[in-house]
Amino acid sequence: MADLLKRPFGTHGKVHQITPESAGWRYVGFDLHKLRAGDDVSDITGSNEVILVMVEGKATVTAAGKDWGELGDRMNVFEKTPPHCLYVPNGQDWAATATTDCTIAVCKAPGIGGHEARKIGPDGISLTQRGEGANTRFINNIAMENEDYCDSLLVTEVFTPSGNWSSYPSHRHDEDDFPRITYLEETYYHRLNPADGFGVQRVYTDDLQLDETMAVHDGDVVCVPKGHHPCGAPYGFEMYYLNVMAGPRRAWRFVPAPNVEHLMK
Repeated sequence: MADLLKRPFGTHGKVHQITPESAGWRYVGFDLHKLRAGDDVSDITGSNEVILVMVEGKATVTAAGKDWGELGDRMNVFEKTPPHCLYVPNGQDWAATATTDCTIAVCKAPGIGGHEARKIGPDGISLTQRGEGANTRFINNIAMENEDYCDSLLVTEVFTPSGNWSSYPSHRHDEDDFPRITYLEETYYHRLNPADGFGVQRVYTDDLQLDETMAVHDGDVVCVPKGHHPCGAPYGFEMYYLNVMAGPRRAWRFVPAPNVEHLMK
């Protein structure tokens, strides 16, 4: 069985740490910090660029030699308001002090020093609908392809209403054959509302050599090294996920699963 589902390894401090080495891939890293008011956290970006996402709560942040002040105003992720984020290039350090209880996601991928540190959001991020019917979900794009903030990272938030499917129709981005398809590794940081709920995510290849179906709970991370990766929110539970993608080319091109390709038209 593939080890794709990562449960948080605590409730305070760093509760997720996914590296290319631990995931068995080359590009994407993801940390998650759950802090109490007054807690401090800091790190060095090294060879990676980083986007700090204030998932919930507030913190004062310094990075790349600058004081960025207090970031964050969304106290519950399911408020669906645009997040406060900070881009930090490779070769820099950053530090945060929680001013309220907060959750900070650290999205990582290789950097080449092509961009300066900068705030991302909340201005310029607006909740937009994607899909229709039971495939409807709502997107906060943080740093996708049309935003030239990053060297490698692609980052977005998705809110899936109860009873709906997301990352669907099933699709994959696991080959480097631009413009038909791009190779992108991906992590999903899941939240559920109510928090005692669950969702479902399947990761599978066309030949079913990889075919995993997982119950995801509030705070879990799913790694997608290849294949299709739809997820669903059972009726009664709302799903959020934060996506981090990266690969050799900063472009999102995908191929649908053959049996659902007609749904793309």
